[in-house]
Amino acid sequence: MEFLLFLGSQEKEILELVYKANYSVEENTPLCLLGEKYFGFLKKDQKRIVICTENAKSHGGYNLSRSIGYQDDYKTGLMIRRAIRHESVHVAQECNNGNLLNLKNKKNAKISEQKLGALKGSVKLTGNLEKEYEAYLIEDQPRKVIAALKKYCF
Repeated sequence: MEFLLFLGSQEKEILELVYKANYSVEENTPLCLLGEKYFGFLKKDQKRIVICTENAKSHGGYNLSRSIGYQDDYKTGLMIRRAIRHESVHVAQECNNGNLLNLKNKKNAKISEQKLGALKGSVKLTGNLEKEYEAYLIEDQPRKVIAALKKYCF
């Protein structure tokens, strides 16, 4: 799976926890064709995460013929890492009987303007504003994602 090339040590740990929680990961399934701005999905009834590597590469401007280190390569990796963390928050929510996580300081936290558009798109698909908001809220905090997976899945 190509997305593995873009993961850091924390995302690799998250992935191990996801597998340990009996979830699988797929890459570039037909679900990714819903739109090029979608980088990940959780198929909760099948206990599968889908990572849309091709969408992230296209959106981030990734070009294999260039040497590693270009800004576009960084953007692509960031989108893939965020997708793994975001969908893993949903895994932790599912491990918590489909409920929100008990996050400290959540009431005062806000997501960036940039993520508001993504939030709207996610809510259109899932219909659950609170779960999506929570996932966007901590997707850039891998330690919190790891802690949530450990707390609720094991």
